[in-house]
Amino acid sequence: MRHLVLLAAAALPAAALPAAAQAQQEISVLPMVPASGTLLDVTAEGRTTRVPDLATIRAGVVNQGADAAGALAANATAMTRVLAGLKAAGIAQRDIATANVQLSPQYRYQENQPPVITGYQATNSVTIRFRDIARAGKVLDALVAQGANQIEGPNLSVGEPDAALDEARTDAVKRARARADLYARAAGLRVLRIVSITEAGQDAGGPGQPPMLMARAMAMKADTPIVAGEKDITATLQVRFLLG
Repeated sequence: MRHLVLLAAAALPAAALPAAAQAQQEISVLPMVPASGTLLDVTAEGRTTRVPDLATIRAGVVNQGADAAGALAANATAMTRVLAGLKAAGIAQRDIATANVQLSPQYRYQENQPPVITGYQATNSVTIRFRDIARAGKVLDALVAQGANQIEGPNLSVGEPDAALDEARTDAVKRARARADLYARAAGLRVLRIVSITEAGQDAGGPGQPPMLMARAMAMKADTPIVAGEKDITATLQVRFLLG
């Protein structure tokens, strides 16, 4: 009950309080609640579903060369073909962004000997975003056909989750109230009002953990099948009730 005593003190004029109490009054953020009654804290998760409408694929070219310049040159040529293939597949330039460019030496290790550089590995990858998820299989196949040998995705997500999140929040409040009513009845009390609501977390239907596919595994004549399914949109609330 210590927090109730502090709240009562905060109601006094500032001049009547010691300096330490005035400082505490300034930083106190405890909700004002009556001195009598029972507080009940409930954590509830609300949810709704949406069909994903945004696909993200990360694709790139990895290759080796005897020297740094040769590895970069070969990588640039291969990546130019991949970008041309994406354009031919109907992906707009604004939906393609470079994700990573890397050049790293490759070493040979021998016992009791310093490592020796044996060549270089060049990597260039891009992130591709598009809203027609049904085209994801064709895009994957186009990437492989043009020489992409490292692919992650597709990641499927909800592009505009705000309305769905509000539905999930509303559902969470309803669930919290129903649980509070249950506890109150079991204790021979009733819910008087909500004291505070805090949002503890949310899942806006973002991408999950993508699969990584190498080119050889994707080289097939038929289009790679991609099924959108549904995404759970969730919001978790911590709701404090006053029972009486």
